[in-house]
Amino acid sequence: MAQAGRTAGAEAGGTATTPSARAATGAPTLRDVAKAAGVSQSTVSRVLSGAPTTIPIAAATRERVLAAAKRLGYRPNPLARGLTGARTMLLGAIIRDITDPSFPSIIEAVTSEAKVHGYDVVLGHAQGTADEALELWGVLESRHCDAILLLGDLGDQPTLIESLQSTREPVVALWHGSRSTVLPTVNVDNRAAIMRVMEHLVDLGHERIAFVGKRQLGDIVERAAAYEEFTEGQGWRLRPGYLQEAVNEYEGGMEALERLMALPEPPTAVVGATDVLGLGVLHAALQQGLRVPQDLSVTGIDDIPATHIVMPPLTTMRMPVRTMVKAAIDIAIESLGSDPDPNTETHPVFEAELVVRGSTGTPEGTRTGA
Repeated sequence: MAQAGRTAGAEAGGTATTPSARAATGAPTLRDVAKAAGVSQSTVSRVLSGAPTTIPIAAATRERVLAAAKRLGYRPNPLARGLTGARTMLLGAIIRDITDPSFPSIIEAVTSEAKVHGYDVVLGHAQGTADEALELWGVLESRHCDAILLLGDLGDQPTLIESLQSTREPVVALWHGSRSTVLPTVNVDNRAAIMRVMEHLVDLGHERIAFVGKRQLGDIVERAAAYEEFTEGQGWRLRPGYLQEAVNEYEGGMEALERLMALPEPPTAVVGATDVLGLGVLHAALQQGLRVPQDLSVTGIDDIPATHIVMPPLTTMRMPVRTMVKAAIDIAIESLGSDPDPNTETHPVFEAELVVRGSTGTPEGTRTGA
């Protein structure tokens, strides 16, 4: 059974405590924060709950309250606040696959950006299945999270999406693919990313360019489609075997390269749909005695930390992770308002950035296959 994880501040002991109980244990109370900030307890409560007020609270007062709460280490009782209808200042995050190396930086960005808004984060790993995600959603809802983020594509699970539509909390999906959905989404422009990396390879002189990663995930499906579109736009025929389906694991990239190099006309460049696949291709190429980039250029997409410490470093498309996470949290928090701004963009799409490293270069002649 999946377990909901947590970051600092989210139910450390698993049992809720009242303000009086906290006072007995020496933990700071609402009264302590009010005294330190020089304001009333009701003002502290309104600032920390984010509840709307008839008379606006001055920015300086709000900052003084938040600073006092942080300095004292004050933690409100989320269960009690959730039952009263006030904000709990908890943000839930359901992660498709926590073993994917691209997610640590995403999680770090989520926790950092949430902290800017005064939120703690409760994490849950869905293991890529709708059943796990639905179970986690129930756990997060029972903890009275104010909003929930879906990290990674679970859009091929219609039951999950349908169920999430009925939740009382705002739900925002990131890296979901641009398929039509009633949920707010924050995505990268996958088509533009592939077009840019393909243009880079063509500018270097490559014509035999393969793609690794076609499978049923929104982002990767879109990248595969963009690869086919670019190939057709160049007037090239799609060579048999050049569009390789692979599981998004290092081994998937390694096995795909073995198949590619066995073709009568092996590629001079390979585009990995993710950095994980690109690194798998790169490792397999070096194992086979190929020189990178002289014999084979390799690229990926994501810009995970490993891309710049391998030899040679991997050329990739860098995701604007922090920008995307900020947009998602802004959408979620905006949705909590009693009168959300109708002009808020609920399906923003962001551009990735080409990062050229040592794994791509001019092809040295042509090769014949085995």
